Amino acid sequence: MVNGIIAGLGFVTFALLGGVVIAQSESSPQVETPGRVAERSNDIHPILVGMKVPDVVLADVNGKEVKLYSLLEKKPTVLIFYRGGWCPYCNLQMEQLHTIESDVLKEGYQIVAIGADRPENVEKSIEKHDLHYTLLSDSTMSAAKAFGLAFRVDKETVERQKKFGVDLEAASGLSHHILPVPAVFIIQKDGSIIFEYVNPNFKVRLNAQVLLAILKAENQQAKNEDTGKK
Repeated sequence: MVNGIIAGLGFVTFALLGGVVIAQSESSPQVETPGRVAERSNDIHPILVGMKVPDVVLADVNGKEVKLYSLLEKKPTVLIFYRGGWCPYCNLQMEQLHTIESDVLKEGYQIVAIGADRPENVEKSIEKHDLHYTLLSDSTMSAAKAFGLAFRVDKETVERQKKFGVDLEAASGLSHHILPVPAVFIIQKDGSIIFEYVNPNFKVRLNAQVLLAILKAENQQAKNEDTGKK
């Protein structure tokens, strides 16, 4: 279904996506969840379309534990992994998602974003951008590991970022120096992944309007299938 959706969106979609779409068919092999930390962002092994996401435990802005499946069971979900509130590319993505949230809700989906920041910093991002969708903390990187998105930032980059006022340890509250590769997953209520976009180049994100078009196409495809069955 997903491959058909992407093909139906045409050349403009691929231009905006930059040709970096990880969207296998529903017959993708069922492999074990990676759960490891790659040494480089290019070496990650994300879970695949057709698989079910792990029921990871995250934290809300108050530090209270939140099980991912407790959110997924409410409605289909657009799940975002972002690096942190210190990342300008993440902030731009968060703001773009804010502009389409009402349309996403009309399509029957909710938006849930998971970042590497500690809960206090997640709350700051919500207030700064006046966000109404759910943001959660994965400061331990347990969710990023389970989704196969985690990689270790090398010492040189850590020190270079400090010169620009970015302190990864202060942001996460931990010293692991691990970040997630930014990603977008579209997930059904049962936890099945029907689309994903994962790009090791953190500067390139899935355009919000393209994401919305994919959601609409998915819904139209589902309606067509229901009509065919009747």
